[in-house]
Amino acid sequence: MFQTRSPRILAGALLGLSLLLAAGTARADDKAPAKQKDKGPDIDVVICLDVSGSMNGLIDSARAKLWDIVNDLGKIEPTPNLRVGLYSYGATRYDPKAGWVRKEADLTTDLDGIYQKLNALTIGGGTEYVARVTRDAVQEQKWSENKKALKLIFVCGNEPADQDKDVSLESVAKLALEKDVVINTIFCGPANHPEATGWKDYAKMAEGRFTSIDQKRGTVAVATPFDKDIEKLSVKINTTYVAYGKEGKDRAENQKAQDLNAAQQPGAGASRGISKGSAVYKNGEWDLVDRLKDDPKFDVTKVPEDQLCDELKKMKPEERVKYVKEKLAEREKIQKEIAELAAKRAAYIKEESKKSTSKDDKALDEAIRGTLRDQAKKKGISIPE
Repeated sequence: MFQTRSPRILAGALLGLSLLLAAGTARADDKAPAKQKDKGPDIDVVICLDVSGSMNGLIDSARAKLWDIVNDLGKIEPTPNLRVGLYSYGATRYDPKAGWVRKEADLTTDLDGIYQKLNALTIGGGTEYVARVTRDAVQEQKWSENKKALKLIFVCGNEPADQDKDVSLESVAKLALEKDVVINTIFCGPANHPEATGWKDYAKMAEGRFTSIDQKRGTVAVATPFDKDIEKLSVKINTTYVAYGKEGKDRAENQKAQDLNAAQQPGAGASRGISKGSAVYKNGEWDLVDRLKDDPKFDVTKVPEDQLCDELKKMKPEERVKYVKEKLAEREKIQKEIAELAAKRAAYIKEESKKSTSKDDKALDEAIRGTLRDQAKKKGISIPE
């Protein structure tokens, strides 16, 4: 059966959206962990959300659909190095000197942190400077320098795209192209609306994709018989995390907090659980299990005691190694269970979706998966159906 949440927008944008595990303290010596060689493609996605007075539906869709987008990207093999950034714009309370634009998060692998920022957004405004927010995203972010990297911006809103008289859309499009960053626009309204023209033109000059979402309609989620079991496993897998470092405890608590936030959105709890069971959900900067998995040579016994969680402090160094390896085995078992349920859930949703005649579903698919797949393909990255 279908659950509808109104209004429904952008899930597509979010996409990124979509979608995303970093920040924090990385290794025992308080320095970032040595980057391991990874053949997976770099995928950087920055989402720019209009938070003016009429955009509640946009924010709700972002919250509801982020994990679905992450799961799509998680199908890529080998596992991609996914980073997500977030901006909000158009709120009257923001600094007018900055064009009413606020950077919420730099590109990061910390998907829980991104989701936390999403759930903290509130609306109220305003003047919406599309050129300004995308310019800031292009200039401020430390985009991947890999020539094969997929670098995308999704900007969403429902007012004229050319309100900013100090920063032109043309100049930002040129800047983005120079950095090999693709700007995609999502207009929250009918595609034939006069104001949609500017959004279409901007996407074209930035070599991106334009899509429109009718925010008067609801965000559609398919409830499945497997959701509750996946959500239970999502909670259970938290017990396999072994926090370390200055931010370890806080990051572990935030993981639980975002489980609760996802549970408030139709279908998001199960989708988040699937993300947590996938390889794209990485927390090596604060979790010893992921750290050891990423770097088998990492010596758990060398982690200073003051950076260990209370449970490990009670153990001898050799016992800590055994404990972390046992938690890794537990996690892999749970991940396998989640993967099996995820496959059944996907098949169920596919069959239920065939019964729906809603054009909205197709618009959402167009905004998220269509854009991602087309642009990924240009970089030689294949996203399985």
